[in-house]
Amino acid sequence: MPSLFASYLRVYEPLTAFDRERQVYWRDYAREGRDLGLVEGPARQRTAVLEALGAGWTRLPDLPDEAYVLEWDGSVLVCPWNLRLRVAEAALNARDGVPAVLADAFVPPVLAGQAKAVVEDWRSGAKVLEQGVPRVHEQIATWGVPLRWFAFVDLDEREIALTGRRRVLRYRTEISKARRRAHRAVSVLRKSLGDAPITEAVEEGTRWLEEFHPRSVVELDYGGLVNLLPEDSLAEDDSPGLVAAGLSALSRSDAESASEAYEKLVARWRIVQLLERCN
Repeated sequence: MPSLFASYLRVYEPLTAFDRERQVYWRDYAREGRDLGLVEGPARQRTAVLEALGAGWTRLPDLPDEAYVLEWDGSVLVCPWNLRLRVAEAALNARDGVPAVLADAFVPPVLAGQAKAVVEDWRSGAKVLEQGVPRVHEQIATWGVPLRWFAFVDLDEREIALTGRRRVLRYRTEISKARRRAHRAVSVLRKSLGDAPITEAVEEGTRWLEEFHPRSVVELDYGGLVNLLPEDSLAEDDSPGLVAAGLSALSRSDAESASEAYEKLVARWRIVQLLERCN
């Protein structure tokens, strides 16, 4: 299956972040090598959701627990997929903008109610209380990378591979570093811009990061977007650096330099976003 033109912000948690039953499950899962890689994983997630949506919808399907696995400093960390939540979200999205008769035929109201309950439970943090785990470990964005994500990583944390069959460009960092950067970004944005949409967006991301275990790892993965950009553009990409430069300029009240960094960033990613129209 071709790669999806999407980027991903993931959090990998150590096994100690989960309850005893989940720890045993994820330890066996990792030891047996049942996890899929970051290239195959997104396609498998998409297939699982599409198959579930086409299952007749007699009930919300029971899906296996899957995750990405990362070895970091000698420890095993996992990023669960939360497929049941993804299916519930897909069911609700399938009803949006569709006449009621067609929506009810495809996703009957009783099942839409089940899907809504699943989504609301996760968003309200009910799963944190019940199972001791955050609501979602992976955020997905299509046809680009949300600019706020770059505030969580540093240019020196980039991992890039442009040779061979599979291109990779990603950033990985300890969550403690990501949190410090996030809080600093919020402080600068709130002082400089107030209640602007970008301030609220970074605040939301900061709250999300705070839900996870302190020894977690944050990953910003360009995913299938690497197949849309030429090698020289990927090699020269310094998006986190531009965000850092913009925030530094704002902290000095240097509006001109901040605007320059922001305009460069927007122009770079507008090229990718425009490809969606071509598609």
